[in-house]
Amino acid sequence: MIRFILKRILYGLLLMLGVITLVFFLFTVLPSDPARMMMGQRSDIATEEAIRKEMGLDLPIGIQYLAYLNDLSPISWHKTKDTDSFFYLDSSDYSYISLLQFSASSIVLKKPFMRRSYQSKRQVSEIISEAFPKTAILALVSIFFAIIVGISIGILCAVFKDTWFDKIALIFSVLGMSLPSFFAAILFAWVFAFLLADVTGLSMFGSLYTVDNYGNGQYLDLKNLILPAITLGIRPLALVVELTKNSILDVLSKDYIRTAKSKGVPYRKILIRHTLKNALNPVVTAISGWLASLLAGAVFVEYIFDWKGMGVVIVEALDKYDFPVVMGSLLYVSIILVIINIMVDIIYGWLDPQVKFGD
Repeated sequence: MIRFILKRILYGLLLMLGVITLVFFLFTVLPSDPARMMMGQRSDIATEEAIRKEMGLDLPIGIQYLAYLNDLSPISWHKTKDTDSFFYLDSSDYSYISLLQFSASSIVLKKPFMRRSYQSKRQVSEIISEAFPKTAILALVSIFFAIIVGISIGILCAVFKDTWFDKIALIFSVLGMSLPSFFAAILFAWVFAFLLADVTGLSMFGSLYTVDNYGNGQYLDLKNLILPAITLGIRPLALVVELTKNSILDVLSKDYIRTAKSKGVPYRKILIRHTLKNALNPVVTAISGWLASLLAGAVFVEYIFDWKGMGVVIVEALDKYDFPVVMGSLLYVSIILVIINIMVDIIYGWLDPQVKFGD
């Protein structure tokens, strides 16, 4: 089991290195000049060159890549005396613990540094730390909604196979799978927050916190979470329903289930104790894959509902060509997905002993 976990962690690290490399070169070779974008109409050659030097844009592309890896790495190397070097250790960027000290350089332990925003000059990590919890809440509530409702409906569809309930659930599953997130967001906002606003009491726009009209600061407004969460949860809900139903029917056809039935074991006991655990393996795997789709779909859903999460941050950063924020956001989400996939592999190995022992 330990070897299985270590192998998954190694694969995750290699995957992250590939993502970092792709993101860096994709946004480094773009034609737009960050220095000129930061200056706008006030741009002049001397100031642009100073900004390029400060940001390391005057260095060869290979050195820029190594510097980017150095900034992201928790253990990094820096110069301590050459203040003109892009590798000079600046304590204003992050706090650190010196591990090894040399004459003009040092190896330190620090938090990953994702650079600073071109527009606000704030650290990218600070911007992400404010936005990501809202996206995480939205994604978790959506997936929780899809799991609970989807598994429940899937079980009922398996128990009442080929009945009117099963057929109606199949129709809604097909519609849910074929409905894009951005279209579903517009449709739900129009129907439930515009046409039926007097009945539902929901708003078309709103984030996790709402500013009080009487100047008393912000307050938690959970009703703004309902429409975005349901919109994001529709597609995985449809998938969970079908997978749960098919998996349960497949397990119920096994020999040991027929043996349990012949011994007079109650059907409810067979369903709960012998069927569900084995039937949930493909559901767990599918949910892990859908987390990436949820976070990607959240970009559109958050922007439409004005949910102040990573989606709004990424769209606004792209609109302003604020590449460090976009790069940091993509890397942050990638790290979360890699960690989640590792955890899901471990859970899947626990559910299926053949996977656990690498058979």
